[in-house]
Amino acid sequence: MATATRTDLYPTRGAAEVFTDRKDPVVWSAPDAQGPFSTQELAGFERDGFAAVEQLITPEEVGTYHAELERLINDPAMRANERSIVEPRSQEIRSIFEVHRISELFGRLAADPRVVGRARQILGSDVYVHQSRINVKPGFGASGFYWHSDFETWHAEDGLANMRTVSVSIALTRNYDTNGGLMIMPGSHKRFLGCEGATPKDNYKRSLQMQDAGIPSDEALKSLASQHGIRLFTGEAGAATWFDCNAMHGSGDNITPYPRSNFFLVFNSVENAAVEPFAAPIRRPEYIGARDFTPVG
Repeated sequence: MATATRTDLYPTRGAAEVFTDRKDPVVWSAPDAQGPFSTQELAGFERDGFAAVEQLITPEEVGTYHAELERLINDPAMRANERSIVEPRSQEIRSIFEVHRISELFGRLAADPRVVGRARQILGSDVYVHQSRINVKPGFGASGFYWHSDFETWHAEDGLANMRTVSVSIALTRNYDTNGGLMIMPGSHKRFLGCEGATPKDNYKRSLQMQDAGIPSDEALKSLASQHGIRLFTGEAGAATWFDCNAMHGSGDNITPYPRSNFFLVFNSVENAAVEPFAAPIRRPEYIGARDFTPVG
């Protein structure tokens, strides 16, 4: 019996690096769709690939969520959990995945209308959590995340076929211009960069500490930066940055005394549920790329 061939709109991890024009909308709902974002904010997201919210949660809420983060990263049982990623140099916890399921508090925040309402507005449908984590960048040497498109990994290794996915980073500490904040190339989300090289088996075990597969070349990054520039996000705890799944982004090391922590959520449309990986031998674990497509809320 013949096997149906699926269409791969965004080829990656082949013999050569290649740019592909985006085939999907950026904002999937109508421009006047009701929700927390204004029409102007949605237009800015369409143009730039991101939207910054000065205060998504209150200072009192920040204190509650930051205390929960501290509880989790200082729990010996959590350190031993496979969901925890440890910083190679300091051996401190760098990230804890699937935190919206581990923590009732973070689970409620993931379903908060201020959060999930914006995801629905951008993606034009009900959504589920494809990935959640808390990220911790303590001072004095916490390493950064190199330039990448999240969709490149989610497409290659998790099986997301279309760009109908959005991330939000909610700051739980102040983001200075010196402590390893998020950087995005505005407008870079309009083209997909397929990377060179095959995906190693169990690549996630290394990539969550130091990514190798799915990394753009220096030449591609120079070209993108020349076209789009780089925006660095700063702000107080409680601020949030929403960004498109294909936005080229990264963050530097934090060598300052000022820690940087955030709650990171990835919402995917229920109409874009994950299939088999497009460029990897096996799926990543479900705590990294969800296979439960139950809508949030």
